[in-house]
Amino acid sequence: MNRSLLLAMALGICGAAHAAAPAGPVEWLEAPLKTNVPQTEEEKEAGKRQGRTLPRPELLQPTVDAALPAYVPGKAKLTGSFSGGSSDVLVDLVGRWFERFRQYHPKVELSIRQPFAGSLGTKELIKDAADFVFVSRELKPEDLSEFDARFGYAPTSIPISGGSYRHYGFLDAMGFFVHPDNPIDQLSYEQIDAIFSSTRHRGGAPITTWGQLGLTGEWADKPIQVHAIKPWNGFEEFIRQRILDHGGKRGEWREDLHYEKLVFPLATQVASDRYALGYSGLAYIDAPVRMLSLVQETGGEAVSPSYENVATARYPLGRLVYFNVNKAPGKPLPPALEEFLRFVLSREGQAVVREQGVFLPLREFQAAQGRAALEGK
Repeated sequence: MNRSLLLAMALGICGAAHAAAPAGPVEWLEAPLKTNVPQTEEEKEAGKRQGRTLPRPELLQPTVDAALPAYVPGKAKLTGSFSGGSSDVLVDLVGRWFERFRQYHPKVELSIRQPFAGSLGTKELIKDAADFVFVSRELKPEDLSEFDARFGYAPTSIPISGGSYRHYGFLDAMGFFVHPDNPIDQLSYEQIDAIFSSTRHRGGAPITTWGQLGLTGEWADKPIQVHAIKPWNGFEEFIRQRILDHGGKRGEWREDLHYEKLVFPLATQVASDRYALGYSGLAYIDAPVRMLSLVQETGGEAVSPSYENVATARYPLGRLVYFNVNKAPGKPLPPALEEFLRFVLSREGQAVVREQGVFLPLREFQAAQGRAALEGK
């Protein structure tokens, strides 16, 4: 048999083998992260005075979305002085934005003032003592109700940056996880709602055993030991808003969950309980657990919490940084603030996020939502 025929046969065999490869996810295994501990009171006070110390950026870095619009400064000569508040983790990023914007509009003065804490800045916004506040999470329900009680409408919250992937304290993405022996590899929002909530606004029947999620054998009749974060907490509020809230109705947690006041011990608890299920920020995965892919809509794609999926906003539990401002319905913002936001939501503005390397730049579909909020749509 000649060499050409042998080569053709080999290629044919390899091609057939390649074509027959099964579909499904490939799993990369990583060691748990170093255990984080709560900030000391001294660290908290230092953060309020000068901003929190930045973590070391991930070695991988996302691209800036080429679909974002380029920033073209308006022809109007803008002036004005505006001051507001900021979360301590945003001080460096906000300062970079102000500096870059000043290159385009040198007569606009933008500043943030101490103490640096998003919660305190929000209270100043409610008291009409601040022009804006940068907050590294969604506003608290009580803040929204207080604002509405005073002004008769909600504050305008505009997403201006992604959170981080897994930096402790810097708005890490969130994920659900199980014991490493558990064979399950994904959960849908409907299933999570049926497991964690008492309201079940997504329509599912209560789920209490692993067999109800399709597991067989020894797992079929085992109860799901559900670990969660006690309300109110920024982590649980985010999961509540993204998954338990549905159809315009606010979701409520089951009362019989294994609650922890803080997020720190959850990964360790699940790693030591064969039948456990929990959630936390990715920065707190300090024990060997199996991270689950998530399905937002029944029949949809399961997306894992990989760096790439979070950075490109394909993974649904990445978080966002918000610029919050008092914008009355039907009325524009002061031209300088509107122009600043137009800059931040542009390719050049998100390049500043990329250059800092801690937070993740918005993708165009997220920035478009911000522009729509700015326009009151």
